Amino acid sequence: MGQADRTGRPLEFFNQLAFVLQFAPVNPSEAGLRNRLAQIGVVPGKRFDANALSPEQKAAFQAGMQDGQKAIDDKRASLGGKTDTLFGSRESLKNDYVARATGTQVGIGANSREEALYPVLDKDSSGQPLDGSQRRYVLRFPKGQLPPVNAFWSVTMYALPSQLLVKNPIDRYLINSPMLPQLKKDRDGGLTIYIQANSPGKAREANWLPAPEGPFMITMRFYWPKPVLLDGKWKTPVVKRVK
Repeated sequence: MGQADRTGRPLEFFNQLAFVLQFAPVNPSEAGLRNRLAQIGVVPGKRFDANALSPEQKAAFQAGMQDGQKAIDDKRASLGGKTDTLFGSRESLKNDYVARATGTQVGIGANSREEALYPVLDKDSSGQPLDGSQRRYVLRFPKGQLPPVNAFWSVTMYALPSQLLVKNPIDRYLINSPMLPQLKKDRDGGLTIYIQANSPGKAREANWLPAPEGPFMITMRFYWPKPVLLDGKWKTPVVKRVK
């Protein structure tokens, strides 16, 4: 889910939560949380009837949902595109519910950082949001500086706020390492990916990652990252605006 306006979400969410909780055994570390949920009427397997709430209670539930979403949005903004602290086991996340919720909105679950890293690029090198309306960008890997992974890497385009793949005339929503033989290298041996809504021209189209004519984000995926990636010695390149 993208960062669209989420105010006014229906209170049916709490009924869905009560339904799902009946299939999730109570972890000892969450016994207190389950008790607090029961105190507000969220009981596993029992219907939560929002219509039975008073106007004041409904307002309080809505305000709580908005506060929760703000915490998620603030967490996401603070990460600067890094997402590796959002995924992992209960032990590694230590019941950090804001991190877990942020991870779900960013990517609906993912591997631990030792298995894969998923940096998100949603701003250009000057800090401006990415937008394909009359703008063109490049993402460049210098010679010898492709993502250091043991498996493979990919660069995937998503429209905002939907976070869905982008329909385009060449049916391409990503560029990844298996495509390297078909990509064109720069004269110095580097690799430039052209990010824009319209074709960059036949000579560059092999390296074209089509963007929507509007806001978008790019998710990098580094599978089985090498130590230099895990310890931050290799830096993810930034998206640069060229027009």
